[in-house]
Amino acid sequence: MLALLSGCARPDMPRDGAAYRVIPVVAPEADREYVLGAADVISLTVLNEPDLSLKEVQITSGGNISLPLIGQVKASGLTTDGLARAIADRLGQHMLINPDVAVNLTTAASLKLVVEGAVNKPGIYPLQGKTSLLGAIAMAEGTTRVSALGEVVILRTIDGQPMGAVFDVGKIRRGEMPDPEMQPGDTVVVGFSALKAAWRDVLSTAPLVAVFRPFR
Repeated sequence: MLALLSGCARPDMPRDGAAYRVIPVVAPEADREYVLGAADVISLTVLNEPDLSLKEVQITSGGNISLPLIGQVKASGLTTDGLARAIADRLGQHMLINPDVAVNLTTAASLKLVVEGAVNKPGIYPLQGKTSLLGAIAMAEGTTRVSALGEVVILRTIDGQPMGAVFDVGKIRRGEMPDPEMQPGDTVVVGFSALKAAWRDVLSTAPLVAVFRPFR
């Protein structure tokens, strides 16, 4: 029986109350500031320096941008204010005194999350506004009949480290546990129950078995 109960979660992943210490119900305000990622498009303005200002520059897959005078600058993982400070520091090393730099996000290509596993429509979905775990699963058109609702994993990068926690969607739906908030870049993996799949196969073949039932 235990061999048939397969999910996606590792045994050492935090669950229940411990899961919410890794993936909180509501993200702290500090975590809500948008962090730039690959394929995002930004605009750059350097006050009184039109030759150094750019209307559009896209962050490469490696997380960098290429700028006049200073070349490659790491952008991925920074906020727009953080990137502006980094650029100002670099420009200050190239004969500009106290450069005034502003960075604005033009296209947020990395505002997305991934939903995988035993859902009806796995894929990459845009993250628009606040979205909970149940909302993410709804984007993927819900769980399937072979989903392991107690084995739903949220994967998230926190302070540069990959983290994961296991949630029980059944309890969340019944209001017994809170519904955690999703963040850009999260991955949701809904576990697969081999036991349910085996029982579904039995039910699907039941009419055929009945045909060959011996008469008495």
